[in-house]
Amino acid sequence: MSEASRDYGRRRALGFAALFTGPALWWATVLLAPYALMFAISFYSKQFPFMIPDFQFGNYIKLFSENQYYTVLLRSLKVAFFVSCLAFALAYPLSYFLVFIVRRPRLRLFLYVATIIPLWVSYLLRAYTWKTILGTEGILNSFLILVGLTDEPVQLFLYNQFAMIVTMTYIYIPFMVMPLYASLEKIPRSLIEASKDCGVGNLKTFLRITLPLTVPGILVGFTFTFCLSTGDFIAPQLVGGPYSNMVANVVATQFGIANNWPLGSAFAMILLFIVLGIVTLSDKFERTGRLNVG
Repeated sequence: MSEASRDYGRRRALGFAALFTGPALWWATVLLAPYALMFAISFYSKQFPFMIPDFQFGNYIKLFSENQYYTVLLRSLKVAFFVSCLAFALAYPLSYFLVFIVRRPRLRLFLYVATIIPLWVSYLLRAYTWKTILGTEGILNSFLILVGLTDEPVQLFLYNQFAMIVTMTYIYIPFMVMPLYASLEKIPRSLIEASKDCGVGNLKTFLRITLPLTVPGILVGFTFTFCLSTGDFIAPQLVGGPYSNMVANVVATQFGIANNWPLGSAFAMILLFIVLGIVTLSDKFERTGRLNVG
């Protein structure tokens, strides 16, 4: 190898190192170090008012042995599942309508932007909006009284899991619409036209072509919505009521009022492992779907 080739190789290596060092340091400092610290604290022992460095699994055992903690974990997973299902049920028809029914590009773009524009609004404001709608003096109760369906405000709309699911569905539905819209938009129209030319009905065309080709978008949407809903903190606090706490609320309590950082860290790590497992499964299913399509 000539000297010029070696110099060129060294310059490329130095350039790559200079380009990679900054993001690597940022990732290690901002992401890896806090997670590593929290993981280490999750094995500490709590002797009020101090945390004793230790290596024991008592905090993790406590999460699954005491009813109050694993009930919160199961509740979080259940609420996140229902939020994801409801968001999908609303987002798929909307995305399909925008891609295949709306013919004018400007109108389609306007409707799409109107769907995702709530992401630019404060999360707290969006949550308070539904607290106002579902409250005893809110729009829903006022309408029921106006039409004569009830004589007094209904208390069932707020401070329960129903209110949490409705509120979080509204908040996270843009994360379901965006990947579904992108997947539907990438479907070649020639495939659908060929299916119809062969005499296949609209329903079979949808089930055999459209739906399978949008599986990657469905998986991405479910992953986003489920993971974000599982770790939600504000919606359960505003509209969930005292018996609707989720994982994030318990973690905040342990780090704040209870001052039990080891237990809070263990709970946070369990949530992190669940999210990583969901992302891994989603990626595996997406790769399998691509291989089957190919």
